[in-house]
Amino acid sequence: MNNGRLLLVAIITVARDALDAFRSYEESAARIMARYGGAIERTVALDDDPSAGGMREVHLVAFPDRPAFDAYRADPELNALAGLRATAIVRTEILVGTEGPLYPAAGAHSP
Repeated sequence: MNNGRLLLVAIITVARDALDAFRSYEESAARIMARYGGAIERTVALDDDPSAGGMREVHLVAFPDRPAFDAYRADPELNALAGLRATAIVRTEILVGTEGPLYPAAGAHSP
């Protein structure tokens, strides 16, 4: 059911030697995001190849609607963090959608 919330799945490739910069950037971005009703609702760290120079992190991000997300992206304080972001993040893929159906847990019975 779509309640108007905008959901994003961000797949972020982080330079392994810049993890501290990445964490600093994400903490600041999350604080700024909150001004617009947004939040990082869940993160999943993927360390596919610990010997590689990068690692991936997946974020589930929610905003009340598209205008709130657009306002966040235009925030001057967020844009001022571009250098820190460029230091830490190698690649970002963002998938944008809305809430989909809920599926019952394994073993749950429908009435």
